[in-house]
Amino acid sequence: MHAFDILGDPVRRRILELLADGEQSAGTISGFIQREFGISQPGVSQHLRVLREHGFATVRADGARRLYAADPEPLQEVDVWLDRYRRFWHQRLDALGSELKRGQRQQAVPPLTAGHPQGPATSAAQRITTTKRGSRS
Repeated sequence: MHAFDILGDPVRRRILELLADGEQSAGTISGFIQREFGISQPGVSQHLRVLREHGFATVRADGARRLYAADPEPLQEVDVWLDRYRRFWHQRLDALGSELKRGQRQQAVPPLTAGHPQGPATSAAQRITTTKRGSRS
């Protein structure tokens, strides 16, 4: 089974999200998944088994409890596969960064005040003097 086949299921993705926060008991995982997805404890156990068998999760015994943890190694396969597509969103993110910088530069330059082409950086006295001379309207 390919990593995306495993991750294609929303229940398994949610279990991995829970495990990304740290080791969790099977009972805790089952509680969350039962509330969120309305599936039975045996159904949750099946999803945990799939994650474990395909290397996405590890399990260890702690007395009667079973503690699950995420194993990042199979996610590296997904990362490698996604690598060829990153250029698509990196280009968009670079373009967004350029637009944000352009907007910051435009905000740094004061806008022109209506009726006064000199803009607000020109003092009122300079505008009055210029208007009296008739060189600017």
